[in-house]
Amino acid sequence: MQNCINQLKKNHVGIIKENEPLSAHTTMKIGGPARIFVEPGSPDSVIKAVEIAQAANVPCRVIGRGSNLLALDTGFSGMIIKLGKGLEQVQFAGSDIHVGAGHSIVSLASLAGRNGLTGLEFAAGIPGSIGGAAYMNAGAHGSDMSKIIQKVHVLFLDGESEWLTNEEMQYSYRTSLLQKVRPGIVLECVLTLSKGEPEKIREQILANKKYRKDTQPYDNPCAGSIFRNPLPEYAGKLIQDLGLRGYTLGGAKVSEMHGNFIVNNDKATAQDVLDLIAYIQAQVKAHYQINLETEVEQLQ
Repeated sequence: MQNCINQLKKNHVGIIKENEPLSAHTTMKIGGPARIFVEPGSPDSVIKAVEIAQAANVPCRVIGRGSNLLALDTGFSGMIIKLGKGLEQVQFAGSDIHVGAGHSIVSLASLAGRNGLTGLEFAAGIPGSIGGAAYMNAGAHGSDMSKIIQKVHVLFLDGESEWLTNEEMQYSYRTSLLQKVRPGIVLECVLTLSKGEPEKIREQILANKKYRKDTQPYDNPCAGSIFRNPLPEYAGKLIQDLGLRGYTLGGAKVSEMHGNFIVNNDKATAQDVLDLIAYIQAQVKAHYQINLETEVEQLQ
């Protein structure tokens, strides 16, 4: 492990910390320490950090802004790579945007609007990064990333990196090639938007943000939607109809605003959240014969 740390420092990959609490890097404010925590300064530094981890046989996981993520109480015994400030580059070229995986999707939506580009308004209020959004095909308000992504620069876990087209990403509801078929890390994306009127775009962004604020509990530590919607049903409504809004296990609580959100109500542990997820799944299965699949990912 120390040799791995020495190699990271020798190659100047970015900020390097040891035993960094993951609770400080997840929107749910839960998670034990990461043995090695790296925030690379560029896409090339991400590639180098992964190469070093693989050479040292150190387990490696990548995070963005920590939404849609549940870090375990035991932490992570290997290397966590956070795609942050070193991957926030953004460049406009006509209707195309070349953007790094660490860039906030909310701030990019606003920036695109000020540049007269429409198509990202759906993302207003999604508390994540472009990389995470591209990885899981994040969406809202009837749209998602698959509608605007032209291509994605991916680092695969075997060390190869390549640009994949929208079609090659195999997008479907809240998933992509990178989750189901060939695990990889999004380094940067090219998005293609459309010309629009900045003021109308701004109004739609504000409306979408207001909707989020009025219907979802982002004032409390949470990870976003916990379950995938079992379409044509909606997870939140199923949970609400069972009377589970406000239901609490340990420090974890089903939001009273929205049934598909679990909030860190009182110093919740990851185990509290996992127990509550299992309870909800059992209740939905017993009453509706529906298997709820989690949308939130465990960091393990």
